Amino acid sequence: MAYSETRIVIGGLAHVPVLIFIANFIKGKFGIKTEEIKDTKDTVVKGEPVKIIELSDIVVKEGKAEAIKEISNKLDSIEQKADEVYEKVKKKKDMKRKKKK
Repeated sequence: MAYSETRIVIGGLAHVPVLIFIANFIKGKFGIKTEEIKDTKDTVVKGEPVKIIELSDIVVKEGKAEAIKEISNKLDSIEQKADEVYEKVKKKKDMKRKKKK
């Protein structure tokens, strides 16, 4: 039995919400759940960024605190490398401009 294109498209569109529900269910089942911290402040000082996190009425396990510190340190090193790469690219562009002149 042959179906028209319109009927096939409508049938496909009818299944989209079902697929979205299944995807969200799987994501919720296996996703990482994070806790929100009420008082989070990011402070930047000239020369070196400093991040201050104030915790009030929340007990943080030592393992989580160490993981947060490690991630923060990695983020800082990534930011430094990004700045270095930016400076190198900027110097190369300046050199190319000087050569063209």
